[in-house]
Amino acid sequence: MLPYPLLTLSLVGMWLLLNGFSLGHLLLGTFVAVFASWAFAALRPEKPRLRKWYLLPKLFMLAFSDIIRSNIAVARVIIGGRPKGHHSGFLLLPLELEDRTALALLAVILTSTPGSAWLEYDSRERTVLLHVLDLVDEEAWVSTIKNRYEKLLMEIFA
Repeated sequence: MLPYPLLTLSLVGMWLLLNGFSLGHLLLGTFVAVFASWAFAALRPEKPRLRKWYLLPKLFMLAFSDIIRSNIAVARVIIGGRPKGHHSGFLLLPLELEDRTALALLAVILTSTPGSAWLEYDSRERTVLLHVLDLVDEEAWVSTIKNRYEKLLMEIFA
């Protein structure tokens, strides 16, 4: 049984359009399309469980305002230079968050915010390695991310 029959049919059609019609191409295209359809089914992520979906606008507005503020802060660092005591650095952030969709959203938010980049997630240790452009106080960064984003994401997806 095909998990995505329309995808399979579309892939066979695209194969034939790209390679021309012949019995060999029809058989080979069908073979590739069937296995591609099964591969897509195996990769299909689980459906997110939004417990408190009405908090999503709050999360998006919070992230949007932080992105704007961070753009201004990074522009100041680039134009005016770093104040004394400020430096770039790596930060190991412990997380309680386990939901894959929530982790993906957190990764997008942190990477979209100029001056920070999500580098690596360790699922066994439940930690994230971040690079921060203007790192002054590691504890302040950890506290900000955990209280501002992680708590809200856990509330939305818990």
